[in-house]
Formats: sequence, C-alpha cells, structure tokens
Amino acid sequence: MSPKELLYIEDALGHAQYLCTQCRDAARQLTDPALRSQAEQLASSNQALFNRFYNLV
Repeated sequence: MSPKELLYIEDALGHAQYLCTQCRDAARQLTDPALRSQAEQLASSNQALFNRFYNLV
C-alpha cells in the first residue's frame, strides 16, 4: 500500500471511531427507547466499519 492509501485508511479509522463514540454518547443520554436503539445500532454499524478498515492494514 502506498503512503497516501495508508493515510486515507488512517483518516477513515479516525472518522469511524469518532462517529461510534458520538453515537454511544448519544445513546446513553437518550430517554426514548426507540431513539436509544437507533443510536446503538449506528454505533454498532460504525464499529463494524472501523473493524473492516482496520483489517485492511
């Protein structure tokens, strides 16, 4: 992999991790069960995306 490709993956990892953290924080603060569930699903999706990018390295 070229250095530029590695930088892209590193950037994507950072974004996926940030979104996962934001969704988990939102889920903890939400009182509506449906919205909490949606935020948790988004966190899980972003975690899966993070894992896929991480496995590329």
